[in-house]
Amino acid sequence: MEREKKLQLRKSVKPYEQTSLQISTIQILNTLVPYILLIVIGFLLYNVHPILSVLCGTIGAFFLVRSFIIFHDCTHGSFFKNKQANKILGNITGFLTLFPYEKWRREHITHHATSGNLDKKGTGDIWMMTIEEYKEATPAKRLAYRLYRHPFVMFVLGPIYLLFITNRVNVKDAKSAERRNTHLHNLAVIVIYGLLIYLLGPARFFSVMGPVLFIGGMLGIWMFYIQHTFEDSYFEDESQWDYVKAAVEGSSYYRLPKLFQWLTGNIGYHHVHHLSPRIPNYMLEKAHNEVTPLQHATTIGIRKSFESLKYKLYDPEQKRFITFSEYKRFAK
Repeated sequence: MEREKKLQLRKSVKPYEQTSLQISTIQILNTLVPYILLIVIGFLLYNVHPILSVLCGTIGAFFLVRSFIIFHDCTHGSFFKNKQANKILGNITGFLTLFPYEKWRREHITHHATSGNLDKKGTGDIWMMTIEEYKEATPAKRLAYRLYRHPFVMFVLGPIYLLFITNRVNVKDAKSAERRNTHLHNLAVIVIYGLLIYLLGPARFFSVMGPVLFIGGMLGIWMFYIQHTFEDSYFEDESQWDYVKAAVEGSSYYRLPKLFQWLTGNIGYHHVHHLSPRIPNYMLEKAHNEVTPLQHATTIGIRKSFESLKYKLYDPEQKRFITFSEYKRFAK
């Protein structure tokens, strides 16, 4: 991609970075209100039959994902024009989704700044090893990596580990403001969730919040995984790395049915989001449809997306992901 074309592409998406207070307000109303109502109704229906509570929690999980997209936009400063409004709503939706605002904001901004950079990968990313890194790893590290990339670990144990372990702890070099934010977030979670468990009882509480958090977390990890793990995804050494190419060629367009596109806050247009994180989620589809070069991004449907589960290692020479079986053939 020539330099002039890249500059033009970045310039062409600028008009879509405009936020709309009206649309943002409507999105709050059609996301957070149904989410809270589903939880309350789920608690109330427990005495009728616990399975009804589980059903409400399952539906609520999709609204949790949509709530996370609002949180995600707030961390980018793209949901409202006002910085303080983004911060306030970001902390509220962060509490609802169990993500500390400042901690995740820093990690995610780092992810955007380094996505596709083989020399700076790791922060805010799914763990990915190149062929050479895997070859040089100790047997214990290889085993850990193989377990990590197993679908059961990533999508079943992953949500539990992410929500209740990694999201609770600050990194060593975190600044004081980030540390305070995480501590206050954890305190709010312990107090409010603890009070709900005490008042409602563990069975009633977890019949609703169990599926909400588990299914919501699983869907979130799946969306993030599929949007960066496809056969010819873009990765380069830092000397060759390019932000625009990393955005358009290293992020997929996950084409979903309209209902699921709505429930996931248009985040399937991930290539557009990575090109310009300041575009609010409700403008991503419009940008994709009206800026022709964006329509050339790798498009993945639901059926094809499951093929990405087989990709485990990245081959910098062939510039594509490979399976463990392919690696064994290469290693011989």
